[in-house]
Amino acid sequence: MQTTVPSATTPSYAKCIEVSRRIRWDIDRDVIRDRLFEPDRKYLPDGLSCVDEIDFLGLDEQRFLSQVQGRTYANMFGLVERFIGAKMLEVSRDHWLGDQTALEALVRFTDEELKHQELFRRIESLVAERMPPGYAFVPRPNDVASFVLGKSTWAVLALTCCIELFTLAHYRASIGAAEDISELYQDVFVFHWKEESQHAVLDELEWVREDGKLTPAGRDAAVDDLIVLVAGVDGILQAQAGSDAAYFLRQTGMTGDAARSASVAATLLKAYRWQYIVSGVLEPRFQKILGGLIDETQMQRMLAALAPLMHAQPAAMQKAMS
Repeated sequence: MQTTVPSATTPSYAKCIEVSRRIRWDIDRDVIRDRLFEPDRKYLPDGLSCVDEIDFLGLDEQRFLSQVQGRTYANMFGLVERFIGAKMLEVSRDHWLGDQTALEALVRFTDEELKHQELFRRIESLVAERMPPGYAFVPRPNDVASFVLGKSTWAVLALTCCIELFTLAHYRASIGAAEDISELYQDVFVFHWKEESQHAVLDELEWVREDGKLTPAGRDAAVDDLIVLVAGVDGILQAQAGSDAAYFLRQTGMTGDAARSASVAATLLKAYRWQYIVSGVLEPRFQKILGGLIDETQMQRMLAALAPLMHAQPAAMQKAMS
């Protein structure tokens, strides 16, 4: 009988399996628990939503804009986890007749991503019950997934790693949030992060393994693919920020005020760039992994592509860094 020799990374995959079994959670039993979203609470902390930076908004308006962003948050994660799950199924093929521990870890990863999609569909439905009609989520998840999956595996794994690492930043922001944040949404952050923290470990393992297959020219092309993917994500954020701003302005009666309309739209775009790109790029672990795989010239290309986005940081953070 043919046997498979474990790889040097098998213990890392095994650890992810052990943690996956130990922290496994259920949507109804652990997260939702028969609760509804509180209409008098924010859904995202100010450190993510930046609603406190719009000085002409009252507390009720800040709360509503946070709730709009919370709805988009659920839809955005439902979107990205569609292509993440598909990619992990694809890369697991390399382990089918090889390291069975790695295979189990990736199968568990995919199963958890499918659960996360269901969680965020449920969150979208619960938030929709509390909000007036007219909200729209602009991107089509299957179209986005097809676009992303058309790029090199190296680039998709890099984007995936960034996404799953920024859930750590979101978790930290939610834990330190003021008492006016929805308890249900805080639990969404906590339980989502518990599993995503292990997914980030697997992302790194698979990203590094994929990198080992590439020629210098192939890696160079993969860096270009990653730059295209980041631009694609930013295009989605621009469209959704515009849609959410229009919805918020209609509901609050501010549509006719050009200056206020522009401020709301700009702040939403800043918040979304922070939430879905910059908070991940700034994670030290992401910087360390990326820096260990690409050369200085490639890093400069990445930094040049990211430069127009990096201003998108909460004002409190920018002040602390200055």
